[in-house]
Amino acid sequence: MSVYSISSINVKDWDAYAEYMKLVPAVIKKYGGKYLVRGGEIISDNTTWNPQRIVILEFPTIEDMNNFRNSEDYKPVAAIRIKASDSESFVVQGI
Repeated sequence: MSVYSISSINVKDWDAYAEYMKLVPAVIKKYGGKYLVRGGEIISDNTTWNPQRIVILEFPTIEDMNNFRNSEDYKPVAAIRIKASDSESFVVQGI
């Protein structure tokens, strides 16, 4: 069953975050993931929520997502993201 990681991201350091954006796609792909949304214009629809950046990833299974998140490949890349941004995320299982 597919799973989706949905993240709201506040970038604090665009130079560092640009490096993260350059490195992370290959790691995501290696673990079976793909981008569904990567930035883009956010159109508000009757909400007070005002996210700056949204990223939605799809993985074939929760195991694939966890393997990505816990991988040695991702750890140094994640360190860049953590330094360059603040984020809130959640995971939703698809049907």
